[in-house]
Amino acid sequence: MNNFVFYSPTCFVFGKDTESSAGAYVKKFGGTKVLIHYGGGSVVRSGLLDRVKASLDSEGISYIELGGAKPNPRSGLVYEGIDLCRKEGVDFVLAVGGGSTIDSAKAIAAGTVYDGDFWDFYQGKRIEKALSIGTVLTIAAAGSEGSPDSVITKEEGMFKRGASGDAIRPKFSILNPALTQTLPPYQTAAGITDIMAHLYERYLTNTEEVEVTDRLIEALLLTMVHEGPRVIEDPNNYDARANIMWAGSMAHNNMCGVGRSQDWNSHTIEHELSALYDCAHGAGLAVTMPAVFTYSMSHNVMRFAQVAVRVWGCQMDYAHPEVTAKAGIEAFRNFLISIGMPKNFEELGAKEEDIPKLVEVLCRGDGRDGSISGFVTLNEDDCTKIYKMMV
Repeated sequence: MNNFVFYSPTCFVFGKDTESSAGAYVKKFGGTKVLIHYGGGSVVRSGLLDRVKASLDSEGISYIELGGAKPNPRSGLVYEGIDLCRKEGVDFVLAVGGGSTIDSAKAIAAGTVYDGDFWDFYQGKRIEKALSIGTVLTIAAAGSEGSPDSVITKEEGMFKRGASGDAIRPKFSILNPALTQTLPPYQTAAGITDIMAHLYERYLTNTEEVEVTDRLIEALLLTMVHEGPRVIEDPNNYDARANIMWAGSMAHNNMCGVGRSQDWNSHTIEHELSALYDCAHGAGLAVTMPAVFTYSMSHNVMRFAQVAVRVWGCQMDYAHPEVTAKAGIEAFRNFLISIGMPKNFEELGAKEEDIPKLVEVLCRGDGRDGSISGFVTLNEDDCTKIYKMMV
């Protein structure tokens, strides 16, 4: 296990009707002028936005609003939010929505107090300072409610890139599983897939002797395997929703990733799909991960065989561990299909003829040097072959 420092200060407020306490927590963490950032109609139609505003009113906290956050959030709205926060003297950003809204809110919070272009952070500059952030979560998926990370798509060039820094960890996150009960099954399944991806990205490590975090990851994967079908069958199953929501936060606040190298090749490769086709990130991952895993399996076949046995119930073939590893990847793929996720380019809405463009932006776009690195290093030829495996 590698040396590490783990810092995860987010205050999680979990359970039914907890959104009514948003104002109290904004006040607790020093907010006096709030930007409420949200997406589209669902938070309005459901009455959630009104409940959040009522909680701010009850604490005497003033606010302004900025709606319009979309899946695969765009840079244009971030620039708009930064200008608005500066103009109005905002000192706290409250995101009401899912991971895309939260990621957009984080970018706004960082850009407001930065003299340069906020995109600098999405080209590798560490975020050291930001406005305070809170969240009211409406979908279990991205884990952004407890992470130091944000992903934004730059509209000029359609580059989808990530930024990070403890300054953008939310001060508090309100998690009411009941708010996710109205989600369509496809969105629920895409969220489950994203959570499992965050776990696999940490599981695929080149660090030895990390049994504690291995076991944590395996436990959370097993939880998703158990709860995923339950919630697809019965969207109103609060207990299943609750377990999935908390698993999503635990999967991505990095408690499962400390002391070990991590992968993230699947996320990096998928980002080009959701940037170009505007597909759901989780759906893109469902198509991407089995291909990446199969292509990378020979790098450490026992890592794939271990998760196959411990999570997917495969029998270990010590003479031919690659058989076990492949069986585990196939079991994972079949699980994702069973909950309604796409299995190939066609079902995702992607096109084989776009593969050269995908690879060019992936490996060369926005200053990249021709390869991506994680569990293994992948060059342009590797990435081309992986995309072709998805067709």
